[in-house]
Amino acid sequence: MIKKLLLILFLSSMTLGFSQEKSIDGLSAAPNPFTNSTKVSFLSTTNSTIYFTVKNVLGKTVYRKSILIKPGKNTIPFYKNDLPTGMYIYSIQDKKKTISKRLVIR
Repeated sequence: MIKKLLLILFLSSMTLGFSQEKSIDGLSAAPNPFTNSTKVSFLSTTNSTIYFTVKNVLGKTVYRKSILIKPGKNTIPFYKNDLPTGMYIYSIQDKKKTISKRLVIR
């Protein structure tokens, strides 16, 4: 009986592991903090369209762009333009997942 329960538990955990496939991962910005521009990098497992969004600390969207990405490493250049110095939240979103991190403009 215990062996059957362990087998069922093992098989159900394997199913959960496969169903949680990561389509985007490894989000980072360098340099961070930055003064004029930075490069946002991440890994993708598929060709798809993502949304790159930057919000201020109050949650207001200050930048949004739709971008076609390819499998492997992708890089998005981001320029300060007329944004004031401070902390921002940047994120990438595809059909399956949204990843957000902090960005500082000096």
